[in-house]
Amino acid sequence: MREDKPIKRSLVFFLVPDFTLVAFATALEPLRAANRMAGYEAYTWRLASFDGQPVRASNGVEIAVDFSLAEERQKMGGRERPTMVVICGGLNIENYANKSVFAWLREEYNRGVAVGGLCTGAHILAAAGLLANKRCAIHWENLPGFAEKYPKANVFADLFEIDSNIYTCAGGTASMDMMFQLIGEDFDDNLVNRVCEQMLTDRVRSPSDRQRLPLRARLGVQNSKVLTIIELMEANLSEPLSLVEIAAAVGLSRRQIERLFRQEMGRSPARYYLEIRLDRARHLLVQSTLPVVEVAVACGFVSASHFSKCYRELYARSPQQERADRKQLMAA
Repeated sequence: MREDKPIKRSLVFFLVPDFTLVAFATALEPLRAANRMAGYEAYTWRLASFDGQPVRASNGVEIAVDFSLAEERQKMGGRERPTMVVICGGLNIENYANKSVFAWLREEYNRGVAVGGLCTGAHILAAAGLLANKRCAIHWENLPGFAEKYPKANVFADLFEIDSNIYTCAGGTASMDMMFQLIGEDFDDNLVNRVCEQMLTDRVRSPSDRQRLPLRARLGVQNSKVLTIIELMEANLSEPLSLVEIAAAVGLSRRQIERLFRQEMGRSPARYYLEIRLDRARHLLVQSTLPVVEVAVACGFVSASHFSKCYRELYARSPQQERADRKQLMAA
C-alpha cells in the first residue's frame, strides 16, 4: 500500500444499451479480487443507467442497475461522490446522443473525478468534449470511424490509455489490464500479481500491447517480406503507395512482389491493397455519418464513382445500400 491511510475508491459504472458484457465483467472482477486480497473494501461500486431501468447487453443479457442518472447526479441518500465514473460502451454507440449524460461527465471531470470508457466508451467521452488533445484507446474495429469523427482526439489501437485522469480501453479483456494498472497505482505489484493469479492470467499486459493478433497469425502468412508489405499497405490507406514505392521500400522488384502475393495471398498486391481499403471504407460507412465522397477520399479513391464501382464489385451492394441496410438493422 502506498499511503498511510487505507485506499478507498468509489466507482460508478454507467451502462449504455448494447454494452459489451465481457468488457464490463473484466473491469469489475479485478476490483472484487483486489478487495479480497487486500482484506477490506478498497473498491466499492454502483451501477447506473439513464432511466434507472435494467440495461440489455449486446449478448441479450439484462443487468439491473442501482440508480438512474438523475438520482446519481443528485447524490440522493447521502451517497458519496465517486472517485471514478466509467462508461460501459458496446455496439452502435456512435449514434448515442444524450446531452444529460455528456453534461454529467463534464461536471464530474471538472470536479476532479476520473472518467473512463470501456470498449467503445471513448465515443461518449469524445462527444462530451473530454478527449480533445487527449490520448485514448478504442476497439480496433471502431477506430476508423472514431478517428474521422473526432480528429482532435489522439486515438490509438492500444489496449488502454490513461491521460489526465481519463482512462480508456479497447474493451474485451483489455478492461482487466486497465484495472490492473489502477490497482497497481493504489497498492503495489505484489497485490496485482496475486489478483492475476486469482483470475488465472499469467501477466499484466502493457498499454501498447497489440489489440489484434500479429499479422503472421491473423493471415497465416510466414513470408516476412509479404508481412512487411502488408504493414506498409495498412499504414497508408488514405494515400495509397504505388507498387514502385513499395518495391523500393522492401528491396524487391515489382515482379518479385507480384509473384510472392500470388503464392502467399492468392491474388495480386494491387487487389489485396484494394480489398483492405474497401474494408476500411465499410467500417466508416457503418460507424460514421461521413458523406460517401468523404469516405472515398479517406480510403484513397480519387472519385466517388470509382469507389462505388469497386465497392459494388466486392460486396455486391453500393455504399449507399450498405449504409441504408445498417440503419434498417439498427432500427429493427
